Amino acid sequence: MTHDNDASAWFGDAQRLVQLRECDDWDLVLGNGPVVATAIHDGHRMRRSLLPHLAIDEADRRRDEDPFTGMLTSVGDVRLRVRNSRFQVDLNRPRDKALSTDPADTWGIRFWKGPLPEEERALSLSAHDRFYAMMTALVDALVARWGCVLLLDIHSYNYRRDGADADPADPARNPDIELGVTTLDASRWGDTARRFAEVLRQAPVAGRAPDVRNNVRYPTGGHFPEWVYAKWGDRVCTISPEYKKIHMDEWTGQLDIAALEDFRDGLEHAVAAVRGGFLP
Repeated sequence: MTHDNDASAWFGDAQRLVQLRECDDWDLVLGNGPVVATAIHDGHRMRRSLLPHLAIDEADRRRDEDPFTGMLTSVGDVRLRVRNSRFQVDLNRPRDKALSTDPADTWGIRFWKGPLPEEERALSLSAHDRFYAMMTALVDALVARWGCVLLLDIHSYNYRRDGADADPADPARNPDIELGVTTLDASRWGDTARRFAEVLRQAPVAGRAPDVRNNVRYPTGGHFPEWVYAKWGDRVCTISPEYKKIHMDEWTGQLDIAALEDFRDGLEHAVAAVRGGFLP
């Protein structure tokens, strides 16, 4: 019998980390290095048994997911993309809020027709448990190998919530790239975070320098980076890039490939600029 919180149940560590257990909840690529890139809100898949309980259509649900963020994880040595929709289970929220049917927890939008059957809740929350058990094993193994880890918790956000033809949100409160750095240890990683932001500002997006700022829209951060900091402290430097959806039309879902590639190029340069601080 294996134990989910045991690193040896998930990963083997010979000359390089190898995966011992497959899981349909996510795509995981293990490279040899200290940089982890995750896209935990990229997924759109919804369990068939949940569909009758949804109060919104597929397009509306996709609008509040983070499509294409999985493509940005290519900058990591370790790359993780979650396949399931954040509304099936939200891995960036604590367990008791991970499958909320209260519109107050979902920007005032009613995603569910009402309370969900207990068996559906249990299935979703088991995926939340599985993810955090796997991440415990993964980060433990990486910290043991490298001493410290750079974790990029990649997201995107809407800035045209008032409608496809309405004015976009005020750019003063909506940077092109927001860096969530609420849970990194500033005494150890403050210079790293500053250098990371500097390099992002130098990488043009759609022909102009991007507006890159810290903790503007989400000053308190999310549960996932908070959990990481509580477990590993200054051994993990977590930066949460939130990309304004200027790389796509958030109402039609149409992708601007060039803009997304610009975002990825900038992220690659930023990682390269700070990577040395995570090597033995």
